[in-house]
Amino acid sequence: MSCGVIVMPDKRLLLHICCAPDATIPVEDLQAEGWQVAGFFYGSNIQPEEEYRLRLDALHILAGHTSLPVEEAPYAPEGWLDHMARLELLEEPEGGRRCTACFELQLRAAAESAVRLGCPYLCTSLTISPHKDVGRINAIGESIAKAHGLTWRPRIWRKRDGFLRSLRRSRELGLYRQNYCGCAPSQRGTAE
Repeated sequence: MSCGVIVMPDKRLLLHICCAPDATIPVEDLQAEGWQVAGFFYGSNIQPEEEYRLRLDALHILAGHTSLPVEEAPYAPEGWLDHMARLELLEEPEGGRRCTACFELQLRAAAESAVRLGCPYLCTSLTISPHKDVGRINAIGESIAKAHGLTWRPRIWRKRDGFLRSLRRSRELGLYRQNYCGCAPSQRGTAE
């Protein structure tokens, strides 16, 4: 924790991190508010593996600058692809039902991590993106947190220029910034 930050008792919060650039502002703001923040990174939706490694390396840089402990879910893209194929979602348009199912997978894994780590609060960095449906994300998060006995912290990080601030902070820290959500279908969408 940085000097001057007061950590409040029972303010242990697990922040689901979709990527380092999107986590810059949530991590710093939560720490400044007195939360004892731990990060959780689920990257099985990210393809190819080289892209996953670039994003994970960027997260390690951010963690080093913010003293953020981070738990990383095992990288298992085959499981993610199988799950989406079983739901017949691989051909869904970006922002559609595939994204909802992916958010559910990520936030469920984050909730399980929060329970394991003893963090009673759960939040996500997903809502910093101007491309994501924050209402859908917060509804999913609330439901999953409740099912795991956790309290969901609904934040809309893109408010108060959060997204622009994250761009600036990412540049300052030299963080890799991707140009697609992460999954192979979203990467195909950027080529169109």
